[in-house]
Amino acid sequence: MSDPKKETSGGISGERLRSFIQRIEKLEEDKAAVGEDLKEVYAEAKGVGFDTKIIRQIIRLRKVEIEKRRENDELMELYKAAIGMEE
Repeated sequence: MSDPKKETSGGISGERLRSFIQRIEKLEEDKAAVGEDLKEVYAEAKGVGFDTKIIRQIIRLRKVEIEKRRENDELMELYKAAIGMEE
């Protein structure tokens, strides 16, 4: 009798497919746990008086390369000046 884990159906290896599915499920669980951890950290920051919206913006900015960030800042200033939003 053949091992059901190694059987193929329509050219698909059940064992390999099961392995992918299990890995994805584990990563989804990990992602959910990290999401909960992030919520807790943001709540803690908010609890001591920090503006979490600004923290999120800073985190987003830190992901962008410095040169690209400068370009974006210059373009933002140009656009603001064009519509009369000069500071």
